[in-house]
Order: sequence, then C-alpha cells, then structure tokens
Amino acid sequence: MHNIVLIPGDGIGPEITRSVTEIIKAAGVDINWIPAKAGLGAFEETGDPLPKETEELIDTYRIALKGPLTTPVGTGFRSVNVALRKKYNLYANLRPAQTLPNVPSPVNNVDLVLFRENTQGLYIGNERWLDDEHTKAESIAYIDKQSSEKVITAAFEYARKFGRKKVSIVHKANILKFSSGLFLSAGLEVSKNYPEIECEEIIVDNMAMQMVMRPERFDVVVTTNLFGDILSDLASGLVGGLGVTGAANLGDDCAIFEAVHGSAPDIAGKNLANPIALLFSALLLMDHIDEKVAAQKIHDAVLEVLANHKDACTRDIGGKGTTSTFTHAVIQAMEMD
Repeated sequence: MHNIVLIPGDGIGPEITRSVTEIIKAAGVDINWIPAKAGLGAFEETGDPLPKETEELIDTYRIALKGPLTTPVGTGFRSVNVALRKKYNLYANLRPAQTLPNVPSPVNNVDLVLFRENTQGLYIGNERWLDDEHTKAESIAYIDKQSSEKVITAAFEYARKFGRKKVSIVHKANILKFSSGLFLSAGLEVSKNYPEIECEEIIVDNMAMQMVMRPERFDVVVTTNLFGDILSDLASGLVGGLGVTGAANLGDDCAIFEAVHGSAPDIAGKNLANPIALLFSALLLMDHIDEKVAAQKIHDAVLEVLANHKDACTRDIGGKGTTSTFTHAVIQAMEMD
C-alpha cells in the first residue's frame, strides 16, 4: 500500500479529487490517501493557508497529490505552491503536453514534456526600489551551476527512462551571457553523459515561435524558471489548455503532484468540473511510485472516452456531461479493456 498525502484544495478541488481517487481505486491501485488542508479554505479554518499539520504530513510521507488552491488576498501570505516548492527543494517542474482526441486545440501534433527549473531565476523574489518615489525597480535573477545541472539531469533521465530521443535546452545566453549562459553551459556538459540522446540548444524567443509553427519537432524541453513558466502554459494552450495537462514538482526525496489550473469557484459544487488535469497529474504520481501498468490503463481509458464517448465529457472540452459522467465513463472503459 502507498501512503500519499491528499490536499483536495479549494473551489472545484474536492470534486475533481473525488473523481481522481475513484478512478485510481477502480484501476486496482492500493493507496492510503491521507487528507490534508491548504489554501483559502485552510486559511479560513486555521488562519494559515499552509497549516503546520499539513507540512508535518508531507515531512513524514514525502509525496502528495494537490488540487487547485486559492491564495488568500490581502493577507500577506505568498503562494502556497511557491512555499512548498521552496521548503522541499522541488527543483524540477514537470509539465507534459500531448494532443488529445476531440479536444479543441490549434494544432494536432504535440507530444512534448517540459522541465522547468523551479527554485531560482527571478522567482527568488530578490527585488528592491531604486528611488524613494518608487518609479524605478530592480529584480535580481539568481542561477547556480548545481541547481541547473540537477534539473537538466532530471530532463535527460526522463528522456532515457521513457525512450525519448531529444532534449532541447532553452536559454537566452546571447543576451544574458552570465546567468542564462551558465544554464546553457551546464546543460551542454550534462548532455555528454547521455550520448544516445540528441541535444539541441535554442533561444527562448525562437522556441516560442517554433512551438507554434512546428511543435512536433520537440520532445523533452528543459529551461529556467521564468521561461519555463511561460512556455509550459504555451504548451498547454497548444493541446487544449490547463484543464487537460498535468504537472509534477520533483525533488531529491520529495514530490508533489498538482493541477496547475485555478480553483474555478464559479462552478464549484455544480458537478461541472473537468478532472483531467488532476488525473494526469496523478498518472505522473503513479509512474513515480512504479504503478506504471495501472497508469497506462487509466491513460488509455481517458483517450477512449475522449475519442468515442464525447457526450460523457465535461462542457469545457466540448462534451455534454458532468464530472460524474466522465468519471464513470473512464471506469467503464477500463473495465471493457
């Protein structure tokens, strides 16, 4: 049995979490879900969007599945997601994007996995005003060789493990010669340890254009924090949006898997939420705990439902169904397999 911390989150979080756990149970995976609280609901209940009890559970079990969270506005608390990544040094953000049957999208030939460095760059929040009038500001982006090597190694290891053929290192070393240049040089050095995998370097602005024009040429992509934040959402947009792409935050001894879309309070409690993003995040979790057969079974069932049972899908992806009808359709597709 696997012990995994479960943070349902806010808004639609409890509904899609229930859907995902039902599907995983139907696939025959034995998981002891350990409930925990975070986000706006936790703040309203305890005065803290990331209660100590939740941190203690993650400290103990080192793995969690997390639904969408709402950061309390005007409270002085920063994003729970950022806090978790920093505390547990979850340096690699893994964001797959794959074209799905019958999901409206601008292209139909995407199958890439993006690795974003999760802890450095401009996201360290090292900012200051340069004058008393607050008309000039400065932000410092921090990059170090060790952290760069870790996320780039994670990208190459993923490529090797899952039979991917190429890793693209995305940078802006032509202008940011020290910071982005350090990331690129670290990447080229790491690539020497993986001679069977093609390595290319590509400047970030060209990368954005190429992803739109020829997304099929990309396989595994690795880049720095800010570039990865932007490009991962672009990749999601190419396959139908944040509602159909999963995410993982990986460290050396801790991993948190999450839906990256919002908590959608306008449809919370109405059985209208699309659970695919959290479900795909859970499939990444299942790969992580070596439940690959069951993960593939669920993935195949989702594709079957999208391709041949569109009415069971939620409205945001062109269906006429609900969270419940989608959940039941996926379970039935697994039973028919």
